[in-house]
Amino acid sequence: MGLKALLSRPYARWVTDRAMRAARHPVRTQAAVLRDLLAHGAGTAFGKDHRLGDVHDHAALRQAVPLRDYEGFRPYIDRIIAGEPDVLWPGRPLYLCKTSGTTSGAKYIPITRESLPNHIGSARRALLAYIARTGNAAFVDGKMIFLQGSPVLDRKGAIPTGRLSGIVANHVPRYLLKNRLPSFATNSIADWETKVEAIVTETSSADLRLISGIPAWVQMYFERLLARTGRATVKEVFPHFSLFVYGGVNYAPYKARMEALIGGAVDSVELFPASEGFIAYQDQAPGEGLLLVLDNGIFFEFIPTSELGRPDARRLSIGEVELGVNYALVLYTNAGLWGYEIGDTVRFVSLTPPRVVVTGRTKHFTSAFGEHVIAEEVEGALNEAMAEQPCTVAEFTVAPQAAPAEGLPYHEWFIEFVSAPPDLARFAQAVDAALQRRNPYYKDLITGNVLRPLMITVVPRGGFAAWMKARGMNDAQSKVPRLANDRRYVEGLG
Repeated sequence: MGLKALLSRPYARWVTDRAMRAARHPVRTQAAVLRDLLAHGAGTAFGKDHRLGDVHDHAALRQAVPLRDYEGFRPYIDRIIAGEPDVLWPGRPLYLCKTSGTTSGAKYIPITRESLPNHIGSARRALLAYIARTGNAAFVDGKMIFLQGSPVLDRKGAIPTGRLSGIVANHVPRYLLKNRLPSFATNSIADWETKVEAIVTETSSADLRLISGIPAWVQMYFERLLARTGRATVKEVFPHFSLFVYGGVNYAPYKARMEALIGGAVDSVELFPASEGFIAYQDQAPGEGLLLVLDNGIFFEFIPTSELGRPDARRLSIGEVELGVNYALVLYTNAGLWGYEIGDTVRFVSLTPPRVVVTGRTKHFTSAFGEHVIAEEVEGALNEAMAEQPCTVAEFTVAPQAAPAEGLPYHEWFIEFVSAPPDLARFAQAVDAALQRRNPYYKDLITGNVLRPLMITVVPRGGFAAWMKARGMNDAQSKVPRLANDRRYVEGLG
């Protein structure tokens, strides 16, 4: 065992114990974060507009700060871009994180000197929690690959701007630089197709032990790697590969294909990062939820999704949530976001310490007929059907077909198979039955002859990658939306 691995074990235990002490007292921890945010925010333009200096607790905060999405913050962001200081947070942001919005076009999320440690430190906590739990620190002695956005930054006004992962890539600790792949030059390649081929060239002979990225893009990298090397599995190329780190999507639909490419199972760590802040990370075995980061610059509110859009919707603090309820996330951050509706939904599986599972997006659902089907339900239904009708899915998305040429409306599933099920019709029946078991409203629509059972459109191999590229989403951070409430996402598929 190398020196880095040896030293990382006691350090991992110390950091993890410290994080857990904060997590076991969630109300007290969040109250301290709120006090700090208010102290910094009171003198800003936003703080003066909303009298934050008079706010001393969560009840007063709810009265002072209305909920906003990005469009509600845009006038403040425009002032920041124009060069005005002290708008949302003291001073000016270090960066503006560029991200795609479904309704707002490009969004520019501030990252401040105070908020940058939230992004970097929380990711480090996740790896250290894994070391503390398993004792496996061998990966720190080898190479680690991070499939991410370009570290080359543009400017918006006078402020550097780029993708979150590209911004973070400029702050890799010195002690990790020798372990990290790909190189800065390769990471800076803008076109994803060219970039992934360069990554294969650069990494195929390395002692790679950890790989991090969105599963769909890692899967593409693995396929290109095996095609180039002529090996049957990733384990033959990287015999010491032992840890896969991912975030942004549910891993379950990709797991079978990934393990076939790898040549068996490897440990994984799930992250819940966002441009607006690092929300949570896996600190226990898979399936036990993600630990909320409560002590690192974010104060959370939770709105029951059944109440979204209502003027009397409850805005709950961490001490008021319940197990098993779907909540929409609202953030107050040391990047200057106040009452910001991030668009993600979660369900608590533990309260002390608080752990959640991600259930979907507030704007990514299918409810064209009143069924409100969410990502957790379609992913679960697909996994159940795959167990019944063996097959491997590369990618999928779901949209309503409200005006078919004939017959009743239905949900249309666009699926790209690596290996198709033996009987596609029976597979579709299995998916539909599993979805009915998960969503009683959908079941009522089927049994009441309002909808007919779902239909599957098979997407040719490579179809989703081409579709993403055509939409300008062929980079290491873009994800296929699982659901839509109309058909704008699925134009060009099938």
